[in-house]
Amino acid sequence: MRKLSKSKAEKAKVGPLGASYWKLWSATAISNLGDGVSMVAYPWLASAITRSPILIALAAVASRLPWLIFTLPAGVITDRFDRKKIIVAMDAARGFLTIFVAVMVYWKADSLPKLNELTNITNLATNWPLYIVAITASFLFGCAEVLRDNTAQTFMPSVVKEEHLEKANGQMWSAESLTNSFIGPPLGSFLIAIAVFVPFFFDAASFFVAVALLSTITTITKPISNSKSERKKNKPNFRAEIKEGFDWLWSHELLRPMAIILGSMNGISSLVGAAFILFAQEILHTSVLAFAILGTSGAIGGMIGGIYGPKIAKKIGSGPSLFLTLLITPIFEIAIGFVSSWQVVWLLSGITTIFAVLWNVITVSLRQSIIPTHLLGRVNSVYRFFAWGTIPIGLLLGGGLITVMEHLTSREWALRTPYFVTGALGFIILAFAAPRLTTAKIEAARAESK
Repeated sequence: MRKLSKSKAEKAKVGPLGASYWKLWSATAISNLGDGVSMVAYPWLASAITRSPILIALAAVASRLPWLIFTLPAGVITDRFDRKKIIVAMDAARGFLTIFVAVMVYWKADSLPKLNELTNITNLATNWPLYIVAITASFLFGCAEVLRDNTAQTFMPSVVKEEHLEKANGQMWSAESLTNSFIGPPLGSFLIAIAVFVPFFFDAASFFVAVALLSTITTITKPISNSKSERKKNKPNFRAEIKEGFDWLWSHELLRPMAIILGSMNGISSLVGAAFILFAQEILHTSVLAFAILGTSGAIGGMIGGIYGPKIAKKIGSGPSLFLTLLITPIFEIAIGFVSSWQVVWLLSGITTIFAVLWNVITVSLRQSIIPTHLLGRVNSVYRFFAWGTIPIGLLLGGGLITVMEHLTSREWALRTPYFVTGALGFIILAFAAPRLTTAKIEAARAESK
């Protein structure tokens, strides 16, 4: 038999990803473009509704609260029902929710201040009708996002063959980063300059386009049965199945402290996110466009981290890489607290993101390699419960901290305080984590799982 040339042999081995994958890729890119637009639109809308740090923080809490209360049941639902139908239903629900918000913003647009005036406004009567709409929609949107994201993480093997997963995921992550954090925010600033409600209609349209594409995908594996008879026969025991995943994670000598450490990091990092829009407007004096550009630091840092993260981990080892992340983050948070230039914040945030991706490169691959396949979905949901569940708590505490500090010092230093507190707590986490996240312990966990 005639041998294939190297290039042809590789092509035969890799093969095409297929039409269904590219529909999923396109749907993900388009919906993430809408998400990138909303990254600018929602914070600026919130700051035009109210100037209260605690009320802005509560709106953020509402969107993140589902990660605390719904992540564990979402993991069971993901394993029990047709994943494609779940993703389509959740994207459709998010589309209708966004249209409702868009209509309400359009209706109340005349009652909102001009966006270019917000950097000079500290006192503003809260627009309660719009605020109630925003906080309710944020919570419902968060619930849909939790279930959708949990499901999407397990859907790729239903679209491409196992030997193509690495290539497929790499291209998907690149598309998400490019549209969500690089193209979306500047586009959002352009759309919101036209009218405050325009970005929300755009975001809604992106969800419906994604739904249309996802609905036509043909899976290569048999979907999970969703018939009434099958559901009755295999009725999920949420408590027992969640407990099984929880017990496995809690009994693991490495993943247990790793989940606690990541949850602590995310919780204290959320202190600065509570009223970041006010910090950006009043301290950094960003326009809508400058705020959008500021958001691109995460995309650039993420891409650099994605390229060089594995090389850094291989060069210096997993333990030192995690230690470096834990050290750099609090130093840069404190530095941002003293800064008044958005360009400097852009640079520092980008560098911090590089190390955040380095952390993910090491810890995500570790989880994938040591968690048993039949428990992967549930253990991951428990891990994310610890990792993401602290975010709404941190947001609430951050808004409260700023509110209290306003009575003790100037508004400027009240908005800067969360950065100093985050940095100080970061060093405490470093002291706790350093002896527990060593290269020797990581390699021992890998060896034990084989």
